[in-house]
Amino acid sequence: METEEIVNKVANSGIVSLDLEELYPVGERILFDIKDNLWQGMILREKDFREFLKTHDWAQYQGKNVAVTCTEDAIIPTWAYMLLAVQLEPYANVIVFGDLNALEDKLFANAITQITIEEFRGKRVVVKGCSKVPVPVSAYMEISRLLKPIVQSLMFGEPCSTVPVYKKPKSSSISID
Repeated sequence: METEEIVNKVANSGIVSLDLEELYPVGERILFDIKDNLWQGMILREKDFREFLKTHDWAQYQGKNVAVTCTEDAIIPTWAYMLLAVQLEPYANVIVFGDLNALEDKLFANAITQITIEEFRGKRVVVKGCSKVPVPVSAYMEISRLLKPIVQSLMFGEPCSTVPVYKKPKSSSISID
């Protein structure tokens, strides 16, 4: 009895897989909430805030990724965020204004800048959709924006089951006489 050879069509398809999960930035994520420095839960008093800045243990943020926000409905002067950035800068890996989602967006944006986009020129690329870690939608949007001008086609999903996102139009050679 003759056995048929099993052919991996996906492997032979020339499709290049890009897994954004592999870019997952390491490091603890911290939410620094200014609300804890508000007087009566409403006002940030400069003198008290500056005293806090002097006495707070900033070394605890060493190598961590920090999102700075205020979850109370209070008007926080811009200089307060600037002061926090100055204090966190020697220690924190990444600092953003916003919540943990904004932090994740920034971390992935930074990671995407490390990709050598030229490696995908003229290729059929599938950006993997399933991951064990949360990949923000912003990362999928940014990689799509970067890849579109250079790839032959862009897909989402798994190589065996993709959703087409973009296909480079065939160039027509129309001559005008």
